[in-house]
Amino acid sequence: MPNLSLYSISAFLILDSDGGRVLAKYYRPKNQPLLDNKALSSLKEQRAFEKGLWEKTKKAGGEIIIYDNHLAMYKHSLDVIFYVVGPTSENELMLNAALVAFSDALSMLLRNQVEKRALLENLDLVLLCLDETIDDGIIVETDATTIASRVSRPRADTTEIVINEQTLMSAYQTVKEKMQQRMGQF
Repeated sequence: MPNLSLYSISAFLILDSDGGRVLAKYYRPKNQPLLDNKALSSLKEQRAFEKGLWEKTKKAGGEIIIYDNHLAMYKHSLDVIFYVVGPTSENELMLNAALVAFSDALSMLLRNQVEKRALLENLDLVLLCLDETIDDGIIVETDATTIASRVSRPRADTTEIVINEQTLMSAYQTVKEKMQQRMGQF
């Protein structure tokens, strides 16, 4: 039976080149009780899953794997690997679209410097980008430009106030007129 649920993501992971966790976010559908599926519910199980997944995917060359009864899409980027993990019944094209959208948006936001140091220094942007892509296990956006525009920091006002002799004289004239009006009232 096809997966008819919107909850298509079980986990999102970013692991470094040594298999260490940079970022991990695990999702559980709201209607699924904690006791229903004990897979990946404890930190120990999550770490073991991440270690095994990293062992299978540490060499570049693939982008999809079924590991421990989970479908994992992954993408290498310099010294980190991005993973989107879902159930084996999930559509791999949707998982891939979410992964590519996230990594492309992050690349735009970090100016193509997607490496561990840059991710840690801009963790706020990374988390906002992830939240704009995946919300509680539901893929909400697959357009990298839209994600990046929602996450990007507003630029400082770049319009400069030009103060020259004409603006000073105009201000002086306005003040002079106001003062004359006030003096005339007394």
